[in-house]
Amino acid sequence: MTQAPAVPPATRRRHDREIIALAVPAFGALVAEPLFVMVDSAIVGHLGTAQLAGLAVASALLTTAVGVFVFLAYATTAAVARRVGAGDLQAAIRQGMDGIWLASLLGTAVIAVVLPLAPVIVDLLGASATAAPHAVTYLRISSLGIPAMLVVLAATGVLRGLQNTRTPLYVAVAGFVANAGLNAGLVYGAGLGIAGSAWGTVIAQCGMAAVYLTVVVRGAHRHGASLRPDAAGIRASAQAGVPLLVRTLSLRAIIMIATVVAARLGDADIAAHQIILSLWNLLAFALDAIAIAGQAIIGRYLGADDAQGAREACRRMIQWGTATGVVLGLLVVAARPLFLPLFTGDSVVKEAALPALLLVALSQPVCGVVFVLDGVLMGAGDGPYLARAMVVTLALFAPAALLVPAVGGGLTALWAAMTLMMTIRLLTLWLRTRSGRWVVTGPTS
Repeated sequence: MTQAPAVPPATRRRHDREIIALAVPAFGALVAEPLFVMVDSAIVGHLGTAQLAGLAVASALLTTAVGVFVFLAYATTAAVARRVGAGDLQAAIRQGMDGIWLASLLGTAVIAVVLPLAPVIVDLLGASATAAPHAVTYLRISSLGIPAMLVVLAATGVLRGLQNTRTPLYVAVAGFVANAGLNAGLVYGAGLGIAGSAWGTVIAQCGMAAVYLTVVVRGAHRHGASLRPDAAGIRASAQAGVPLLVRTLSLRAIIMIATVVAARLGDADIAAHQIILSLWNLLAFALDAIAIAGQAIIGRYLGADDAQGAREACRRMIQWGTATGVVLGLLVVAARPLFLPLFTGDSVVKEAALPALLLVALSQPVCGVVFVLDGVLMGAGDGPYLARAMVVTLALFAPAALLVPAVGGGLTALWAAMTLMMTIRLLTLWLRTRSGRWVVTGPTS
């Protein structure tokens, strides 16, 4: 960012209060999301290495199928927050409803693709003969919950834009508890194995979607916003999300490339990769809590024509992201003797996972700044730049990762490539933030 006068202590405290008020509840909600996969991993992991390897492939596919549409949350948060900053709550909720309708349509389309093509998709990822049947079972059942997952994304974006991160926290915690109980009961109590884990997740996600819809519909009635689908509004929401879709597809391609490479290293390495990736997602979502606050706060400031407030909030969030990354990295190092035994008793899997775990710990300060800047630019509606930057990152990461099996670096080398990827993201986002070109005020970006 361009140089600016020192921010007075009172202003810093005000920004801190805003960040904490939004980020702390968002932290709980975001952490609950990867905990769904971590619970599945912990429960399924004790069924056997083949089942855990199958879950690794299927969950990566499922996360991709849902994650490519994360713009339903991010774009909605920014758009709604700008309307809130401009003082037009009715238009804010109406825009959010367009996103929810779009989510329902996209979820139905994804099911139509995943259900018949599940075996082909799993095979393309290079799952072993022992892991593939488990991956297909989990993927087919879990895909039935995709519409609910996308509705949850869009409705979460509406509430975040309204500066409400507490409700998503409550819903996420309830969903996590339900998911854990259902998985344990269906996997072991009902003896359904990996299929029980998938059904538990589907039921929990549908329940979460029902709660979100109830909250948003009540808000729409309160502010006189229409609930009917509006073709023009849905189309506008889709068009606004295209750059973020490109960004997310590039990021998902990175995760999928890493999973493909790990799968070709063998069952022990893909199982270890699943454990490390679950932790990485947990830490990423935790860091993203400040980014979520950034989306809502930056959008509101820009919508209220307060460019200076947006810049000051951005600087303060960078400081928060750096400090949080350092703390999380230290916690990972301290907890490593306790973490791995939670997921596997296989000494070969543990040995493969430990060096990668330490790399994840060392990269957390970089990740902290990356997620914050990502959130700031999303809140500003700077999607086209984010798309271009992520395409560049993918182009640099892919050859480095694909060379891992040839050079014989194993899982450690693969996670070194992941650390390189985050460093490239840091550079591209930092340059954009310093340029100031993201500061565009008004009710629309």
